[in-house]
Amino acid sequence: MLQLSEIWVYPVKSLGGIPLQESKVTDRGLELDRRWLLVDNDGRFLSQREYPELALFKPEIAGDFLRITHRVLLESIDIQLQPVFFDAASKIEVTVWDDTIEAYEVSQTITDWFTKLLGFSVRLVYMPDESERKLDPDYAITGNEITSFSDAYPFLIIGQSSLDDLNGRLEVKVPMNRFRPNFVFTNGEAFEEDAWREFKIGGVSFIGVKPCDRCVMTTVDQEKGMVSGKDPLKTLAQYRNFGNKVLFGQNVIGLGLGTVSVGDTVRILSYNSKI
Repeated sequence: MLQLSEIWVYPVKSLGGIPLQESKVTDRGLELDRRWLLVDNDGRFLSQREYPELALFKPEIAGDFLRITHRVLLESIDIQLQPVFFDAASKIEVTVWDDTIEAYEVSQTITDWFTKLLGFSVRLVYMPDESERKLDPDYAITGNEITSFSDAYPFLIIGQSSLDDLNGRLEVKVPMNRFRPNFVFTNGEAFEEDAWREFKIGGVSFIGVKPCDRCVMTTVDQEKGMVSGKDPLKTLAQYRNFGNKVLFGQNVIGLGLGTVSVGDTVRILSYNSKI
């Protein structure tokens, strides 16, 4: 029996993640997942691809606030979880890859805090509910699906067996956080998620739409905030290279709302063609 073993959200894109015992499934991903984003002066998103030190910012839920703590400098700042009002002057357009998205700068105080700790000018922005970022129509189901500030899709699922298979080939094992999934499941075969189409976690339905292309970000040590070498990407490329893309994990779209919990049964209802 396949079972959900981990749930992760990444409230600020490319910062650390938060493990949860349960989470609400919303129309654009798990609740709180990637609703905040750091951008440069041109409104372009920042990620660990160029700035691995972003991994040093650790988020946690602290009552009604999202608390961000720098692992090394041990400085923290609190961000209101449920913004109730933004001044029109704080609205800006930001870009994530080829998408232009309306967002709001959270506050000058928070912008100044991140700028000071990173040593270069950045802004923290929030995606309000009225900002709807459509999915790539080539992979959408109805054409109306949306996502947050994720790279492209609302959810990512990876089997623990897939990581175990990879670690069996590595000299130095890597943790699951190198791959930043939302869902991890146990008791399956390595890479079986590649072929999933429709499946349920507990009572919530999902569609697997596209295996996930992996990049240099998988080489960033999430505890140290620095690139740790060429692995695991180099080893993955030796046996998970399909059409010049290194694949690990399955990108997923939700088919409804609800709540998922660690321990939920994962049931596969239909399959895609194997890659």
